[in-house]
Amino acid sequence: MTGMAGEYENHILYHYTDFQALDGILHSAQLRVNNVLNMNDAEEMLYFMSGLCDAVAGRLEEEGDSERAMAVRELFQEELKKEFSYSSYAACFSLHRDDAAQWERYGNRGRGVCIAFQGRFLQQMAKGALSLQTVFYQDSMTEHNLTGVFYRLVKRKKELSGKSDDIKKAMNYAWSCSAAFKHPSFLSEREVRLVVSPFVKDDFAIKPCYHVTKERIKKYYPLDLKAMCGKLGIGWEELVPEIMIGPESTQSKSILQDYLRDNGLDGLTDRVSMSRCPLRRSPG
Repeated sequence: MTGMAGEYENHILYHYTDFQALDGILHSAQLRVNNVLNMNDAEEMLYFMSGLCDAVAGRLEEEGDSERAMAVRELFQEELKKEFSYSSYAACFSLHRDDAAQWERYGNRGRGVCIAFQGRFLQQMAKGALSLQTVFYQDSMTEHNLTGVFYRLVKRKKELSGKSDDIKKAMNYAWSCSAAFKHPSFLSEREVRLVVSPFVKDDFAIKPCYHVTKERIKKYYPLDLKAMCGKLGIGWEELVPEIMIGPESTQSKSILQDYLRDNGLDGLTDRVSMSRCPLRRSPG
């Protein structure tokens, strides 16, 4: 669900990662948003869209409007065939600071690092094809705001067509929201996602990049944090209130501080902290 204006005003958002990614973020002031379809919860986008379809069609069927319900199912069936045309890209954050589960799953099993970001600044940056979204965790889409949006749209339409401007706009919004949906078993993560939906704007200015490994080619979008901060009238360092070294990391705090100084990030040196999370994994 898309975050409302001011929702993150008083929140710090925590990005758990490894030191290689930290270097990419800090050294170049660049945040990569990766294709959601390549994440471990890739099927959730399709599950979201299917669930939304069922919720809207189900509401119509309860009213005895089986003809419109069938039209809705046919409309969504066609949309689901376009999955890769609606690929979204995301960077993931948690509202939890120094959290054992986050370290284990996303912070290189506790050997990585956590970068904190000011939620209010990320919220202000989220415009156009970029949105800051609170992850939606429910199995049923009946309570999602988009169910009501589609229901009202369908009720006033004589014919449903994916070529209709208002339906296309609603579908774009739905695909964008689907990038911030996960199974309820992940509810404890309290996740927030910075989502790039290139299909929302034809003139999306950021060009995609590709990371080539031995096994595959990954597509991502690089967000220029320094430029984005400049548009808000703040320094890049103001975006990052804390950098935390993981509970099982062998990283020296003083060397990380030297790294920051030598990369012109003196203002961040006093913001380096050590995790106090008692994460201790079994040997092997």
